[in-house]
Amino acid sequence: MKLRPLPIMLTAVITAGLLVGGWFMYRNVADLKPLDRIATSTPGVVEAKPVIGRSTVTVDLTLNRDANLRSIYDTIATKGDDIIGKKELKLNIAKSGSSDKLDDVWSSMLFEIAQAMDHRSYAAIPAAMKQTESKYPGIQAMSEMDDSNVYITLKDDQAVKYIVLPRVSNTIGVWPNA
Repeated sequence: MKLRPLPIMLTAVITAGLLVGGWFMYRNVADLKPLDRIATSTPGVVEAKPVIGRSTVTVDLTLNRDANLRSIYDTIATKGDDIIGKKELKLNIAKSGSSDKLDDVWSSMLFEIAQAMDHRSYAAIPAAMKQTESKYPGIQAMSEMDDSNVYITLKDDQAVKYIVLPRVSNTIGVWPNA
């Protein structure tokens, strides 16, 4: 029996193409499209693009001015639970609605927020929001929290800035010089 290399190679290439093409088709139809539909049907979401990785599901969002970040995260996490599974859900919000003024306000309050997050004194965050509103007239500062994130929204007359801060516990590792 003589093996011919051309039919063997052709069969291997066609088989690999069918397997990879089938996998991409399944992933698109069974995972990405339903998650995209869930995200775009959520109130406040203008556009959504999910990306599924090995350990995370990242959803790139464009939000309207009246979006509630905590509600959006909760809706995507609960309705998309069968797709997301045990993976970490991350929201990337497009920066198109922010302004230099809001970026300056965020920079001015960043130390207080970072300290509250590091010390896990989350009750200090609403106090920082009230202080920001009194310090910068015309700025609305709101914060919300759930089991996995702290959501901060800064608004003025023209722009909105959304910030998602993950509530991750600090892990103590081995110091290199110990």
